[in-house]
Amino acid sequence: MPLVVGCPRRGPPPRPAGRAQRPPPPHSVAPKRASSSSSSTTPPLLTTRRAASAASLLLAALPPFPASSPQLPVASAKEDDEAEAREGEGELELELERYTDRDEGFTLLKPVSWPKVEKAGATALFQQEGKGSNNIGIVVNPVRLSTLTEFGTPQFVAERLIQAEKKKESTKSAEVISAEERSGHDGLTVYEIEYLLDSTRGGMKRIFSAAFVASRKLYLLNIAHSDSQEKPLDSQTRNVLEQIQDNMDVAAHIRKLFRLKVHTSIDEHPKYSALSSVADQQQLRAYVWTLQ
Repeated sequence: MPLVVGCPRRGPPPRPAGRAQRPPPPHSVAPKRASSSSSSTTPPLLTTRRAASAASLLLAALPPFPASSPQLPVASAKEDDEAEAREGEGELELELERYTDRDEGFTLLKPVSWPKVEKAGATALFQQEGKGSNNIGIVVNPVRLSTLTEFGTPQFVAERLIQAEKKKESTKSAEVISAEERSGHDGLTVYEIEYLLDSTRGGMKRIFSAAFVASRKLYLLNIAHSDSQEKPLDSQTRNVLEQIQDNMDVAAHIRKLFRLKVHTSIDEHPKYSALSSVADQQQLRAYVWTLQ
């Protein structure tokens, strides 16, 4: 059943287990969070294109990933200007629905009114109609890591991400608001990063990112929304965007694979025969092979 979001709540939305509760933002502007940076020696950044999105910049910040990482598209300034003229007053009302990609093995919530668009470099991309700079992008790439903790802390990853943003000519300023770690299903480690980005491409935006590694793949969620001084991000819309960020996880059929990794004889395990398709069984075999 779709989850309708748009009416005032009596309290904050429920949080996933293991996630620290965020303090409510004063008015419509999120509070600034202190974030620590790592003092360890950092590996060189990979080259990024000028139009690289936050998700692809994080790919560039992690050395085990290929240099030819896909880039999420960025809306043009003209697109944003045309959308501003069509936007109504008041808070944004969004009805959420679940989207699951069985081939790549992830699931998340998305606004019903944001259609999926096909763009090169994005595993999945959903845009607000008429305002492409408000979007949800997902990139999935193979990696040589089994978890993000092998690379560094959330704060370390956030600082590397900001460093990469500041190298872009279009960036005016970039500031980390928060960098946290939460637990997904079956103990999956998820990093969540929030930051402000002011650029010549789309103006001031607030970015909500989530990242995790599963089955030797890096999953990157990037939620971008305008947040200007003239029209700041309201608390209701922020709650919706945080809910989308908090619900990014591996798909249910992939979660079965994590529970089977302690078994050496896959074919004899009852959950293997219970998998719904040959494709799922093949994916299970491929996953267990990477653990060996």
